[in-house]
Amino acid sequence: MKTAMLIIDVQEALCSGEYAAFEAAQVISRINTVAQLARQNSVPVIYIQHEANDGLLEYGTDGWQLAAGLQAQPDDLLIRKTASDSFHNTQLDSLLKNLGTAHLIICGLQSDFCVDTTTRRALALGYPVTLIADGHSTMDNGVLTAAQITAHHNATLSNLTSFGPRAKAILAEQIKFNSMP
Repeated sequence: MKTAMLIIDVQEALCSGEYAAFEAAQVISRINTVAQLARQNSVPVIYIQHEANDGLLEYGTDGWQLAAGLQAQPDDLLIRKTASDSFHNTQLDSLLKNLGTAHLIICGLQSDFCVDTTTRRALALGYPVTLIADGHSTMDNGVLTAAQITAHHNATLSNLTSFGPRAKAILAEQIKFNSMP
């Protein structure tokens, strides 16, 4: 089964300053480690960048750029999006189909928005998902801490059964490309 890796919204405005995700530097380090393994195993790495007409993620601004510390490579792919669902009004699904993708590894920001929505949509489209359990994060929301939100999404997304394909949350250090589903 051909796998692709989606790195969602790991952008400067969400990794530094007032709106920095919890443990952003550690999350980026884990994402880089898995992305390097992906490339070594001929797994396409796809960066997804959220953009808006104004604000933190305004297209082309410093905040919109991929986060400092991400080790993107020239052969990596890029999808721009405007919604929390990385598939909505983008070419992501057709790109994955053209690559022959049947399984996704998902990581990035923010756990409770784009990671959650994209994972659910991927499952609905028939893609089994490996969610990097310590490779996504968010911010405290006034009700729950970022760590609680991330843990909640690891548990919730791993327990969804209604779509058919399943998501499985796995720590970055435990991801082995030769044993992907």
